This record gives sequence, C-alpha cells and structure tokens, in this order.
Amino acid sequence: MSTTISRRVLVIAASLIGVAWTGLARADSFKFPLTGEQCVPPVATNGTGEVELTYDPATRVVAWNIPYSGLSSAVTLAHFHGPAIPGKSGPVVVWLAERGTPPGNPISGQATLTPEQAQQFAAGEWYVNVHTQSYPACELRGQVVPPKS
Repeated sequence: MSTTISRRVLVIAASLIGVAWTGLARADSFKFPLTGEQCVPPVATNGTGEVELTYDPATRVVAWNIPYSGLSSAVTLAHFHGPAIPGKSGPVVVWLAERGTPPGNPISGQATLTPEQAQQFAAGEWYVNVHTQSYPACELRGQVVPPKS
C-alpha cells in the first residue's frame, strides 16, 4: 500500500513540476534596434540602442533591458507607446523608468500588462521611444516585433 501511495505522490509531484516548467518555458526573449530613423518624424542622430525584452504571455509580464549610446544629450524619458504601427504615433502606455526620474543606462525594469495591453503588445502594435533634452519628442524608436508563436 505504501508503494502505491509513493507512486501517486511521485506522479503528482512530476505533474506539478511539468506545469511549472511549462510556465517558465513560455516566456519569449527577443531583441530589436532603436534608431532615429524610426521616430515620427525621423531624426538625424548618432544615437543607437537595442531593446532586449522577455515576455511571458501566461503572466503578461514584460521585462526590458535597453542599452543605448551616442545620444545627442541626456535621456529624459523612455516609454512604451501604442497602439501604433510603424510610422505612426501612439500615446504612452507603460513608463520604462519611474516617473520624474531620468532613466539610467541601461534602462531596465518590468511591468504586468493588462489583457488589452497584452493583446496589442503581442500584435506588434507597441514601440519603445527614448526622449532626450535635444529631441524631446523622440531621439530613438523601435517597433516591438514579438517572435511568432
């Protein structure tokens, strides 16, 4: 009888570990460039950057790490904007650094998206915008392009 109970416990434990591992395995990591040419309107800048994102659709948590260099002046703000396709602008949807605090380098953090935001994010309708003193509207921009499932 104890062998039967031990086997059941082992099967249940293995199932729970499998569920936990499946949740971890669903997170997608991807990168995309930030350039001045993607700003609306485009700007001429020596600045460059790269957005490194990890997104878990099961929890709707997105984490970011955004190193940048060569900007014309200090970064003042950084956000996710959307919904918007490339070449169009959209409102701020997520602050990438605490409001009122200039972002560091790299800009890093995480947020839990609402169901509506998660749908827009997964559809590629968001972009990252880095604002500077010289270019308060946009010095760097990059469209979120999640990997296809």
